[in-house]
Amino acid sequence: MRKLYVYDFGSQYTQLIARRFRELGYYSEILPFDSPLPEDAGAVVLSGSPYSVYEENAPLPRREVLTKGVPVLGICYGLQVITHLLGGKVAPSQRKEYGPAELEVLDEDHLFKGLPERFRVWMSHGDRVEELPEEFYPLARTEGSPYAAIFNPDRRTFGVQFHPEVVHTEYGTDILWNFAKFAGLERTWTPRNIVEHLKEEIRRRVGKDRVLLALSGGVDSTVLGYLLKEAVPGQTVFVFVDTGLLRWGEKERVRRLFPEVNVIEAGDRFLSALKGVTHPEEKRKIIGHLFVEVFEEFASGLDPKPRFLAQGTLYPDVIESVSVVGPSATIKTHHNVGGLPERLGFELLEPFRFLFKDEVRAIGRVMGLPEEVISRHPFPGPGLAVRIIGEITRDRLERVRHADRIVEEEVRAAGLYEKVWQAFAVLVPVRTVGVQGDFRTEGEVIAVRIVESLDGMTADWSRVPHDLLARISERITGEVRGVNRVVYDITSKPPGTIEWE
Repeated sequence: MRKLYVYDFGSQYTQLIARRFRELGYYSEILPFDSPLPEDAGAVVLSGSPYSVYEENAPLPRREVLTKGVPVLGICYGLQVITHLLGGKVAPSQRKEYGPAELEVLDEDHLFKGLPERFRVWMSHGDRVEELPEEFYPLARTEGSPYAAIFNPDRRTFGVQFHPEVVHTEYGTDILWNFAKFAGLERTWTPRNIVEHLKEEIRRRVGKDRVLLALSGGVDSTVLGYLLKEAVPGQTVFVFVDTGLLRWGEKERVRRLFPEVNVIEAGDRFLSALKGVTHPEEKRKIIGHLFVEVFEEFASGLDPKPRFLAQGTLYPDVIESVSVVGPSATIKTHHNVGGLPERLGFELLEPFRFLFKDEVRAIGRVMGLPEEVISRHPFPGPGLAVRIIGEITRDRLERVRHADRIVEEEVRAAGLYEKVWQAFAVLVPVRTVGVQGDFRTEGEVIAVRIVESLDGMTADWSRVPHDLLARISERITGEVRGVNRVVYDITSKPPGTIEWE
C-alpha cells in the first residue's frame, strides 16, 4: 500500500494535516523534515513552519523528496521550500497575511477541480514567493500573494500559500481530497481498520510481557483499557491512582468500568507535595514525577514486574509539550509527556500518541463502549491542580470540584454536553466583596469555561444561552462555600489555551 507522508517543519498544525487526510480515509504518517523518502511513499505533504526558508538554520528536506516523481503538496512554508530549492525566489512580504483572505482561482488544474472561482482561505505567513521556479505556473492568487497556489505537472508538485487543513479555509477538505485523488492513494483508514492496526502494534511490541495501565476515568485511558483487554488478554494490570485532584465520583466510575482495578489512595501524598506551589509548570512536573513514583512502588510488589507502562496520551498533549517530530515550539508541559522523569522503571506504551480525541472516540464506538464513556469531556492529566490558580489546598479543591460538578450537571440538563468540547470551572485566587443575606462576604471567584472545538488544537468560546449561565452562577454562589462571584471566560484558543494553566 502506498502511504501519504507529512514532513514536519515545526508547525503546530502538522498533525492536523495528517488528521484531515485520515478523516478522508487516507492513511498518513508524520516524518521529521530531514527524513529520507520512504520506498512506499505514494504522496508527500510539506508542512508549515515558524521559520523562513532563507534563514541560515532553516529546516529543509532532502532534495530526493522533490525529485523522485512522488506527488508533492507544499503548504505555506512547504510552498516556499519548493520554490527555494527548485530555483525560485522567496522574500519577506511587505504586507503580511494573517487571517482570512479571498482566493481567486486562475486554473482549477486538479487541485481546485469542482470548486468556486473565489472563496475564503486562511493565511498565516510573513514571506511570499516573488519568482516561480522553472516550469511552475500559478493556479490561484490573493491580494497579498500573487502565487497563492502553484503547480508543475511534470514534477507532479503543488504548492499553496494558505492552510487548507484548518476549518477556517472554505473547501479546504476538498482541496486535500483532490490532491489525494491526483496521487492515486487508496482509502483504507477507517475506525475498524485503526482498531485492528493498534491491536497488531500492541501485540507486536508487548509480546508476552505484562502491562501496567494508568486508568484515569477519562475517555482515552478507558478506551485503551478495553483495547488492551482485547489485544493482550490477561496481561494488563489496571491501576487507578486517586490523587485527590480528580472530578467528583471518578473513583466509583472507574470501579464500575473495571471491577478488577487496583485503587491506590494517594491524595494526602499529592497534596503534601504540592503545598505552597503556585507555578503551573512546577505543579505539572511535581504531579508527573510523583505519579510515576507511585506506579513504580506499586509495580515493585508485582511478580513478574510489568515491562510496560501504558498511557492514553494523545497528540495534542505531545505537540504542546515537546517537539516530537519537527522543530515545533513548546506550549506547556503535560504531566504524562514532558513532566515524566528521564529515567523510568518502565517502557512507555502509548498507542494513541498520534491520534486525536475524535479518533479515539471513534475507536471506542467500534469496540462497543457505552456512549456515556465515549462522550465524556477531556480532563487534564494533572487534574484539578491546573484548574486552581495559585496554591492547592483541601478546601480549594473541594470548592472547585463542587463548582465543576454543577457546571457539568447544568450543561447536561440544557442538552448541550455532547455539543460542546469542554465545560468546567476554574478557581481564581481573587477575593471579591459580596452580599449574601444581610451580611458582607469576601469570597473567591469561579470562572466558567465552555468551549467548542473539533480536535483541541484550536477552540472558540461557546455562545451558550444566558439563562444557562444564570443557573450555573446561582447554583455556584448558593451552594459552593467561599465563592461569591462567577465569571464567564470568552477567550478563544489561540490566543489562550483551553485550560487556564
